[in-house]
Order: sequence, then C-alpha cells, then structure tokens
Amino acid sequence: MQQAVAEMVRVLAPHDEIDWHIPAGSLEWTCWTTAAHVVHDLAAYAVQLTAQSDEKYLPFDLTVRPGASPRQILRLARVCGCLLGAAVSGAAPEVRSWHWGATDPSGFAALGVCETLVHTYDITQGLEIAWSPPEPLSVAILGRLFPDAPEGDPSRALLWCTGRIDLPGRPRVTSWVLRTAVA
Repeated sequence: MQQAVAEMVRVLAPHDEIDWHIPAGSLEWTCWTTAAHVVHDLAAYAVQLTAQSDEKYLPFDLTVRPGASPRQILRLARVCGCLLGAAVSGAAPEVRSWHWGATDPSGFAALGVCETLVHTYDITQGLEIAWSPPEPLSVAILGRLFPDAPEGDPSRALLWCTGRIDLPGRPRVTSWVLRTAVA
C-alpha cells in the first residue's frame, strides 16, 4: 500500500504548483477531485476493514476541504495510505469486511493500491506527465482483482482492465468489477 502512495507522491509532488482544476485524463473529474477521491477511498477502506462490517458500507465519508492545495492532498494521501496499511497489517488473515461481499485484508490492500495507481495515471494524463503504473504493483493487482487480464505488459493490462487505454485487438473496457470477495 505504502509503495503505491509513495509512487503517487513521487510522480505528482513536483507538479503541485500547477492548477489541478483541469480534467484528469478521460475522467469527468478534475485532477484535484481525483486526488481527493484517492484520499477518501484509502480512508474509507481502512475504516471499513477495521469495523469488520458484514453487510454494507458504513455511513462514513471523508471530505477534503475545497481550499486544500495539491501538496496538502498528497500529504493526506500519504496519511490515509498509512491508515489503510496499518488496518491491513493489524487484521488477522481470516478477518472479513464488506466490499460487495466478504473481503479479506489483502483484498482491501489491493483495492487501495488499484485506486491509487489508476487515479495517479488519470492525474498524470491531465497534467501531461508521462507515467505508467509500476510493473510489480500492477502484477499484484492484476492477480488479485483482474484474474482474467490479458497477457503482456502488466501496466498496460491494468490500464486496459480499468478502461483507461485501448489494447490492439480488444474492445475498450467500459465497465469492470473489482473482484475482492473471498469465501
């Protein structure tokens, strides 16, 4: 988890003085909103896992204040990544909590890494920064969340599985399910 957030901060921090109120790649959100969404999801996954809710999402939301700078949002991402990492590390492997079904700690970690990587990609596209998700993290996410991912470059496969790019000979993905539930 911390590796994904560290990569997000590494690639985006040098560009924190740019106006992030521009579209994030192909998303309808701005780069700012997309980064705030990552913060929200990391915190929400940590709370959900810690609560061990067995039926639905808890009525919890984190709101990043509208005036927060990109630098502050990146700091929040680092903090919320640490919270999720601590929740995952502190949970026994047999713990389950709800994310469209009973999900184990490693599933919540995979969700956090996936959200961080694909939305970092979206933000880099908006800010016109050449970047792709790191291969080792992409391999891990594909194995857990997208077991039917195409062979080849794992970073490109992750971006294709989440509807970010086209792959030759394959239709563009327009919807996907993050398979985190376990028996």
